[in-house]
Amino acid sequence: IMKKIISQLILIYLFIIPISLISAETVLKIGKSDAKVTVKVFSSLTCPHCAKFHENIFSRLKSEYIDTGKVTFEHHSFPLDLAALNAEKLIRCSSSVEKNFDLLAKLYEKQKDWAIGSDINVINKLLIKIGLENNFEESAMNKCIADDKIQEIILNERIDAQKKYKISSTPTIYINDKKYEGGPKYKSLKKQIDKLL
Repeated sequence: IMKKIISQLILIYLFIIPISLISAETVLKIGKSDAKVTVKVFSSLTCPHCAKFHENIFSRLKSEYIDTGKVTFEHHSFPLDLAALNAEKLIRCSSSVEKNFDLLAKLYEKQKDWAIGSDINVINKLLIKIGLENNFEESAMNKCIADDKIQEIILNERIDAQKKYKISSTPTIYINDKKYEGGPKYKSLKKQIDKLL
């Protein structure tokens, strides 16, 4: 039912709302803006493979490449269902990029605790509980979940990704706008990045 709702929302945005190019400011990113390498990850917060990527690869990528100014990392939202869409809204609740990335990591880490069932009200409560554990304010999170403007931004990002990058599954990774085909191992991703530095 949630996948059907997200599909209907995307159709509405495709045919009713004029699509503008997604501005760089709407994408959740971390790292030096003039880094030589940009890693774009298109993912859904309810996708188990995306959680595994974040858990196994992101922290190493951050310490070795992002924190040292060699790589800019971009999280591109590609929600596959309503639960993922609402989770995406929460990781845009804070003006602090670090805080949003910390919540992103926590949502992936606890994915099995909140991405369960089909009752969106129960899922929203579980998402808010995780946000509270990460020092987000409940009233702000409720506003974010209900915010149509944030929803529009996220859905337009997904539409843009489908059109521009031909995204059909998650996670999909691009390194300097070239699709990465090396598999979910840090060693192969590192090798690809090192070639570009």
